[in-house]
Amino acid sequence: MAQSEKVIVFECEKNKLTGIIHNPVSISSNIGVLVVVGGPQYRVGSHRQFVLLARTLADAGMPVMRFDYRGMGDSEGEPRSFLDVDSDIALAIDVMYKECPQLSGVVIWGLCDAASAALFYGYQDDRVKGLILLNPWVFTEQGAAKTYLKYYYIKRLCNPDFWAKIIHLKFDYVKSFKGLGDLIKKIVVQKSTKKSTQYSNANHFVDKTLLLPERMKACLTKFDQPILLVLSGNDLTADEFRETVKSDKEWQVLLEEKKVSKKSLIEADHTFSSAQWRDQVANWSLEWVKNL
Repeated sequence: MAQSEKVIVFECEKNKLTGIIHNPVSISSNIGVLVVVGGPQYRVGSHRQFVLLARTLADAGMPVMRFDYRGMGDSEGEPRSFLDVDSDIALAIDVMYKECPQLSGVVIWGLCDAASAALFYGYQDDRVKGLILLNPWVFTEQGAAKTYLKYYYIKRLCNPDFWAKIIHLKFDYVKSFKGLGDLIKKIVVQKSTKKSTQYSNANHFVDKTLLLPERMKACLTKFDQPILLVLSGNDLTADEFRETVKSDKEWQVLLEEKKVSKKSLIEADHTFSSAQWRDQVANWSLEWVKNL
């Protein structure tokens, strides 16, 4: 490998965090990549995706850091969600700048709720020169119910095994209709239960009490650097993101801005579990960062 890998231990609010710095032997980029971990997960990644991604980028001359935020993997602290890791990300960037003094900026790379965490943090730090967001997590009960009904139940109707169960009287009607009824109740929930989505561009910080899709949209509005959005074709999380965008003109306008580049892997699942899909994501990430 044309790189060195160094274990880093740094402190965040009296908790020790663990990370790995991938420092190229021959540096070709003054932009580094910080891989933020989504949970429940740690810095290696599903199917070693984060390790392989980091090595691919570093072998091409790009500094990379992957780390466990508080309560995750080998890092200390109470378990926490992606909603509250701003301090962890800020300190990880501090460490990258110290270990790689040639840096003039970083790109944050995140999958699922780590993509959401990256978007929450990005607009607050001038050192962040771009975001790579894979299958962003925009979960709401209503949105998940709509997505499940549209993508799961319709697929079941086209599945021969489903009809075989009905023909052979092995289909659990009570359980299935109860599940379907629960989904429909969530879909038709009163809009009045939604939190106000108003926010002011004059205020520097986005309201953290907004519903998740609205908070992400507000952060996207404030982030003025390039974004690479990668969506899987065989993933309910990506499907929910697509449905959220389809139902919201503001989201549609934001994603059509020049700062946003979009890629789609139609056959890929949520974690890009095949070598072909992982390699494609790594290559897209590499070329996109090179072109910043």
